[in-house]
Amino acid sequence: MTTMTDASVREFKMPDVGEGLTEAEILKWYVQPGDTVTDGQVVCEVETAKAAVELPIPYDGVVSELRFPEGTTVDVGTAIITVQVGGGAPAPVPAQAEAAAPAAPAAPAPAEEAKPAARQPVLVGYGVSTSATKRRPRKGPEVTVPAPAQPELNGHAPAADASRPLAKPPVRKLAKDLGVDLTAVTPSGPDGIITREDVHAAATPAASAASAPVAAAPAAPAPVASYDGARETRVPVKGVRKATAAAMVGSAFTAPHVTEFVTVDVTRTMKLVEELKQDKEMQGRRVNPLLLIAKALLVAIKRNPDVNASWDEASQEIVLKHYVNLGIAAATPRGLIVPNIKDAHTKTLPQLADSLGELVSTAREGKTSPSAMQGGTVTITNVGVFGVDTGTPIINPGESAILAIGAIKLQPWVHKGKVKPRQVTTLALSFDHRLVDGELGSKVLADVAAILEQPKRLITWA
Repeated sequence: MTTMTDASVREFKMPDVGEGLTEAEILKWYVQPGDTVTDGQVVCEVETAKAAVELPIPYDGVVSELRFPEGTTVDVGTAIITVQVGGGAPAPVPAQAEAAAPAAPAAPAPAEEAKPAARQPVLVGYGVSTSATKRRPRKGPEVTVPAPAQPELNGHAPAADASRPLAKPPVRKLAKDLGVDLTAVTPSGPDGIITREDVHAAATPAASAASAPVAAAPAAPAPVASYDGARETRVPVKGVRKATAAAMVGSAFTAPHVTEFVTVDVTRTMKLVEELKQDKEMQGRRVNPLLLIAKALLVAIKRNPDVNASWDEASQEIVLKHYVNLGIAAATPRGLIVPNIKDAHTKTLPQLADSLGELVSTAREGKTSPSAMQGGTVTITNVGVFGVDTGTPIINPGESAILAIGAIKLQPWVHKGKVKPRQVTTLALSFDHRLVDGELGSKVLADVAAILEQPKRLITWA
């Protein structure tokens, strides 16, 4: 049996492609074992809780092994692909097979083997994880696999006094939130690791016992919920949709929301949109009502800077932002995302048009980076494209306000003392009432409406 030397093998580990991410799902492999790769070549696409990201490999060589199939969720810091470098021959035996070989029971592992491969290059943002990779739960009955009496991790026997249960930080937090004692939980994960399912299973009986009356007669077993696959489809909550749901729940029940509305005649703004489309400087750029509404909001923030802030709960401070990272809500096949235009307040109208065009194109392709969705200060959501008059949007976490744009429709409107057909829309501004009072929120919304009604104010107020 021939194997590769350590010097000829490089393991590419799942990086933290965002800030504080713990796992990512492998969506697609672009290489297969035996393929030649070069430094910087994209080898796979992964989906985090924020976006889909392509991963380039930092080595030149030949792919030896793909550790996980597509659709697998892998922890940050776990090796996902091995590459043969330096001209050595690939090992015919997979790493999993060698890991399964029995170790000498009496001889402890040498001290230097306990170190992670120090000779391998470490990329910025990579984490180190000794826990096993978890796969997404499959439909069907769950099978509980009893953990071995004395599990070994990475070939090392646990210390005799190691009484702390094996569980990842998110699982420990879940157990703490549910009031579950991890020492009383039966693990079902690889190497005796406690999983989320184990914690939920332990919490359910405890909750039932707490709510049951004392000395009550044994209750009949609860009927198992039936699932008709022909009439229902169950979709796992994961990736962007899971992160969005958590963020929206957190925002809705943390920030006291107030929403104000204004209906405005935007006929002159629509005429300006058509004029700008013919302007030489705007040729080839994305010109639409959203562009002018975004510029109007930036002008309103300039006139009312206190609206551009965030609430720091830990330090009990209001953080006033001297920059505007303008978020634009975008519906994608993976769910709603809100990338933002960095330093939007410094951009001219043509530059803002370029940024909007790039943002929308990238979002539609599913290539928005996690960094593009971080650090927003205020957001615009255009529900009008769906024919909706307006809505009560939920503020993006960490921001102070969000502006919803309704559908622009031809409606009867009193103009210069006469009822005429005019282009009309309804705007809705939701804001955090801890940061923004009614007066400030009303001023911002009124300024946006005034600019859209008389767009020449973009020049006089900017």
